[in-house]
Amino acid sequence: QVRLVESGGGLGQAGGSLRRSCAVSGVSGSIFSINAMAWYRQAPGKQREVVARIFSGGRTNYADSVKGRFTISRDNAKNTVYLPMNSLNPEDTAVYYCYADFGGYWGQGTQVTVSS
Repeated sequence: QVRLVESGGGLGQAGGSLRRSCAVSGVSGSIFSINAMAWYRQAPGKQREVVARIFSGGRTNYADSVKGRFTISRDNAKNTVYLPMNSLNPEDTAVYYCYADFGGYWGQGTQVTVSS
């Protein structure tokens, strides 16, 4: 059974930093390493949107709203993807989800709240 387990801080202040992690289990390292992983978020009253995606070779892309502030990375040896978030602002408040392109699996989602 494939599981995506998210962890990391959920409360931050404007200008501060938080770090999200997503550990994937139930899948071989080879499957994990050749597939893209992504972080999405959904703010109240808004559609879920992709925040960042990292491909198998390490190529990344980001939503314009987080470019230069968030950095997605992956550790294929640990089947884990990370999302350090810097220069936070209240507009980053949302439920954040980890997503695996293989099979369309989602993490449990975690509320991230940034206070001004």
